[in-house]
Amino acid sequence: MNILSPTFKSLEQAMAASALKQKVHSSNIANVDTPNYKSKQVDFQATLNGVLNNQPLASYKTDPKHISFGNSSSQSNPSIKVNNSTTYNTNGSNVDMDVEMAELAENQLWYNALTERVNGNLNSLRTVINGGR
Repeated sequence: MNILSPTFKSLEQAMAASALKQKVHSSNIANVDTPNYKSKQVDFQATLNGVLNNQPLASYKTDPKHISFGNSSSQSNPSIKVNNSTTYNTNGSNVDMDVEMAELAENQLWYNALTERVNGNLNSLRTVINGGR
């Protein structure tokens, strides 16, 4: 018996993608002064859109008599893309610190929201285990 809903797995994948974005943006910031360094971005949104366009909705059955539909085993892994199209600094690097810091802050907010959602799911499970107390 699986006590965690598929939503929990989706939240786990989203948190992993957010952690990857954090590493990529941190790497970009660390290499801002590296000559000819090209910035990288995590392309999670394109991967997510591709999965949503090609896969039917996944269902979660709470009873064996329910009719299942969709494919709940679809997994999407974000890809890292290198931006070779621009040169921002005189040393050949294309890392824009303002953009990177803004992306880092946005990703931190996203990760915090995901963490709150996971905590909410676990608190609900804890309430059920404790008999509603």
